[in-house]
Amino acid sequence: MRIAVVGGGPGGLFFAALIRQADPSVEVTVFERNRADDSFGFGVVFSDRTLAGIHDADPVLREALDAHGRHWEDIEVRLKGERIRCGGNGMAAIVRRTLLALLQERARGLGADLRFQSEVGLDDLDGYDLVVAADGTSSRVRHGLADRLEPAVETATAKFIWFGTDYLFDGLTFVHERGPHGVFAVHGYPISADVSTFIAETDEATWRSAGLDAFDVTQPPGPSDLATKAYLEELFAEQIDGHRLLVNNSRWGNFRTRRTRHWYVTEPRPVALLGDAAHTAHFSVGSGTKMAMEDAIALSAALTKHADDMPAALAAYEAAARPSVEAIQNAARPSLGWWEHFGEYYDAFEPWQFAYHFLSRSITDGRLARRAPEFVRASHDQWQSGHGGAEPLDAPFDLGAWRLPSRVMLVTADGTDGSTAVGGAGAPLPLRESAPDTAEPWGARITAPDDESALAAAYTRLAELAASSPLLIAVHGGTPYTRALLTERARLQHGLPVLLVDDSLDRDRAVTAVLSGRTDLVGAGAATVAEWEVSS
Repeated sequence: MRIAVVGGGPGGLFFAALIRQADPSVEVTVFERNRADDSFGFGVVFSDRTLAGIHDADPVLREALDAHGRHWEDIEVRLKGERIRCGGNGMAAIVRRTLLALLQERARGLGADLRFQSEVGLDDLDGYDLVVAADGTSSRVRHGLADRLEPAVETATAKFIWFGTDYLFDGLTFVHERGPHGVFAVHGYPISADVSTFIAETDEATWRSAGLDAFDVTQPPGPSDLATKAYLEELFAEQIDGHRLLVNNSRWGNFRTRRTRHWYVTEPRPVALLGDAAHTAHFSVGSGTKMAMEDAIALSAALTKHADDMPAALAAYEAAARPSVEAIQNAARPSLGWWEHFGEYYDAFEPWQFAYHFLSRSITDGRLARRAPEFVRASHDQWQSGHGGAEPLDAPFDLGAWRLPSRVMLVTADGTDGSTAVGGAGAPLPLRESAPDTAEPWGARITAPDDESALAAAYTRLAELAASSPLLIAVHGGTPYTRALLTERARLQHGLPVLLVDDSLDRDRAVTAVLSGRTDLVGAGAATVAEWEVSS
């Protein structure tokens, strides 16, 4: 079998090594358009919990991290003069160029043919039994087969830029600063003994207000945005002790989440997508290189098992790799969304709640407590100190007309407009889809959409309801993510108390929603409320 790999990134190189290791009779040629020592970006990061499968397939990454990488356990969140640490987050990072050199050495040592400064397309690869497209998010191969593969892309609203710095962060560190033009944030982590990655993010309005939209990002790869470099060095000077930022094709962009309906074709010739060519997930979950290397494992295993049946091999590859990728992408969506709104959270929350809100964006209070008990205990202590010693669901809440004894409301159908909510032994509060004709107290009820494309209309409806003077906004339906976006908008932009109505919540997720500031109150039917009480 003859295999052409288009793209010499970690995924393509790892696949070349694995397939040669599994079957030395396979001829593998890797075509990379850049030079062997070219590398855009600075470092790659891996979670300890995600590395077992890669280490079992080949020790090259473990050996690379042991010899050249940096490891840490804590995440640190810095804002408003405070530094909050959360343990139990074992991670490791390495310089991307170092990792590529070691993967090149491994692939070459196993007999793969590596050809650099070789830009190829499908028309250049006649005679190969399989083409593996590992040529990144802007894949030429995928583009040429778009009608068959059906790629889709979603572009985030937040702006980001990738630098390095000669300041050494202690571990994964998130730094937030309000400057004269708005709030900026940094993802920083060490990648060697003398360099850290430094990724900055902000919203588009802040980016434009700061005049950082002047650099021409349509230039070919190479030049970096030096005006932004100077701006961020000044803004974050105290946080990095006056150290400098390092450039490497550093320019602003918007993250693109890529999904592809089909990862392979067999006609007119067998082609398989691998890594970023098939899928991406926001860099805040640190899984891009991991997913590409796991794709390589799955593709190599499938080709080995179905050596005489290419269609079966490619089908087995996608079936094995896709579920993990989709799980990561689903987890990455709320993380990406958090970064699209972090300026609002910076202004709305105290540092402890900001950090808890961030770290609980895709994990519950209970799971986070098992990982970082001291951080979670400190967060609960902070809450209790401001709420008379009561835990989140047990803290009273003042609605003006009602002073609720806890954050839990029983929500029942009332036979008219849909539902009522009862907190404690008080009178029921009608939940209405529009303001009543009388002056009675009422709560506005809004249904979250099932798809993010309908959020704009939901936001408009929310604004209309908020202007009608309800005691609270009750949000139900939709997905966990669209419900969260609506509850937060009602609280943070319209300044109204919010009731999250969700019968699917267990007590753990209900506590997380209240403690994080995503909602003021949680509500459900009698059976769910009883379960929360039993679980307390």
